Amino acid sequence: MTDILAAPATGSARGDAPAPAPASPAGQAQTPALTPVPPAAPTSPKILKTPENPKTPENPKTPENPKTPESPEILETPQTSRSARLAGLARLGRRVRLGRLARRAPAVVLLAATWEVLPRTGAVDPVFVPPLSEVLRAWYDLLLGGQLLEHFQASLVRSLTGFGLAVVLAVPLGLAIGWYRPVADFLSPVLEIFRNTSAVALLPVFILILGLGEPSKIVFVFYACSWPVLLNTVSGVRTVEPLLVKSARSLGLGPFSLFRKVILPAAVPTIFTGIRLAGASSILVLLFAEMVGAKAGLGYLVQDAQFSFRIPDMYAGIITISALGLLFNLLLLAVERRFSTWRTT
Repeated sequence: MTDILAAPATGSARGDAPAPAPASPAGQAQTPALTPVPPAAPTSPKILKTPENPKTPENPKTPENPKTPESPEILETPQTSRSARLAGLARLGRRVRLGRLARRAPAVVLLAATWEVLPRTGAVDPVFVPPLSEVLRAWYDLLLGGQLLEHFQASLVRSLTGFGLAVVLAVPLGLAIGWYRPVADFLSPVLEIFRNTSAVALLPVFILILGLGEPSKIVFVFYACSWPVLLNTVSGVRTVEPLLVKSARSLGLGPFSLFRKVILPAAVPTIFTGIRLAGASSILVLLFAEMVGAKAGLGYLVQDAQFSFRIPDMYAGIITISALGLLFNLLLLAVERRFSTWRTT
């Protein structure tokens, strides 16, 4: 009785079925039905490839994929696509410029042909209007001799100095007059007096006060260039769309922010119109000043060639003046496009 209570209860003692004994390796081989069934092996990638799923994660590189890492020239990245767009825009810009040049070149070619033909046919006197080929030959001789470069440099320095001073001083003054009513009321009488006085009429005054040197010529150019810049700047500020000003004020912009973000950008096209007019005036009035009292400059070259009856040299100086004015205007147009990038037209 005591032995039975001390021993662990077995299945035979409780009346249950006998518990299976621990199976040995040999026993496992002898009783295969009692081992757990292993899960089914995964099927091969070839069996999973169906027409509905031709690309499986196990085999991402398939012949159907036209863009693979092995062909980097086909692969597009943001950098390559941006470069392609920029290259396309550059090609389009070149085509547009060539188209404009092709439309404008015939008029220049016709003028040059007329200048060459009329003196040779006797329609005009070749003594006073020599053929264009002779004028170009004289221009080349002046260039080789160094005289043309000397006169060109002297005129360019005077013109740029007077023009630069006019822009630096007239633009801020015009902005102040156009934006602040008290400044306009104070300066308007004096400005109206000098605005209606010709710059050529004041040249003797400049010469008497400043002499025949460089200061009188620079001040003369400065005076002539100031008025187009000043008047166009005042007009540009005063003709800003009133609706823009009201909208900006309704958004809470202060006077300084309103002037900087609305008034000044809207006045830029009109300001640059005055600057371009001043650029043309800087060359025209300078030639007159150089003809009165100077020893160098394009105006002096033209007058000296006329007095010496070197007619081809005179026309060579005139062509150089025209080329200088054209280059000056193109430079100002490029600067205007740089400061007016917000404009759509």
